[in-house]
Amino acid sequence: MELIRGLHNMRPRHRGCITTIGAFDGVHHGHQAILQQLIDKGKELNLPTTVVVFEPLPREYFAPLQAPARLMSFSEKFQALKALGIDRVLRIRFTPDLKDMGAKEFIQQVFVKGLGARYIIAGDDLRFGRNRGGDFDLLKSEGLIHGFDVVATSTLKIRDDRVSSTRIRKALEDSDFELAELLLGKPYSIAGRVIVGQQLGRQLGAPTANIALRRLRAPMSGVYAVEVEIGQRSLKGVANVGSRPTVDNSLKAILEVHILNFNEDIYGKKIKVIFRKKIRDEQKFDSIDQLKEQIYRDIQTGRQYLSQHISASAKP
Repeated sequence: MELIRGLHNMRPRHRGCITTIGAFDGVHHGHQAILQQLIDKGKELNLPTTVVVFEPLPREYFAPLQAPARLMSFSEKFQALKALGIDRVLRIRFTPDLKDMGAKEFIQQVFVKGLGARYIIAGDDLRFGRNRGGDFDLLKSEGLIHGFDVVATSTLKIRDDRVSSTRIRKALEDSDFELAELLLGKPYSIAGRVIVGQQLGRQLGAPTANIALRRLRAPMSGVYAVEVEIGQRSLKGVANVGSRPTVDNSLKAILEVHILNFNEDIYGKKIKVIFRKKIRDEQKFDSIDQLKEQIYRDIQTGRQYLSQHISASAKP
């Protein structure tokens, strides 16, 4: 799959496609239905598929501290779209110039001049352009002028409610991993490369792999029993997601995972952490010794749960 990094990198070969636009945070079952519709239409018309996304997301640009926590990083989103069979992703950087661009100009620059779109699939609640002045009806009327078709996406419901990123965030906040998995179509996980941390876990006798989250906040916080995928191996672990209030009260969310019965150098390697059970909320302790004692209790709790519910094994 090809990544087009901004409108300035559009080339004549990118023109003529089937496209959709959105945040696609989580690439959940609802998104998958839209994307399958896109792929099917692309095959019917023998045209490539292009998904248009923004970085940062508009809500992150306008109010980063109030914006909803991301379910996935851009890298995870890109890999999920690739796995579904999308041909191209157009990543548009959200800038002051883009913020001030009128709705009709946005259509002209992105869908007409840039992509040469032939067919657009969009939600009927779509808003775009300066002051969110553009909507589905405007896009459809402009399509009549510029020669592209516009169709609305259909709402997907599971358990009598709409599948949405907001609903998944709520499920994760409630530690309802069963519902999150049902809506996502897979267990909730966070993937990333292992980076060098402060080595505090090693000093406490429980070394951790630190993951760069590539986002301001995670959709949940606390201590969890997890599975950890490293290459073809599936291992067990205990992870902490949060701000580490006892240590440094970080402004950004941090993911640290202690892998059980593991002592290998995995710095720089990409791993996936799959969340299975919440052990407790994140909390601030009066001393490092109290934190150390609680970490050992968390590891025992996680070990017991995972031994009863999860079998560590090599992936096929």
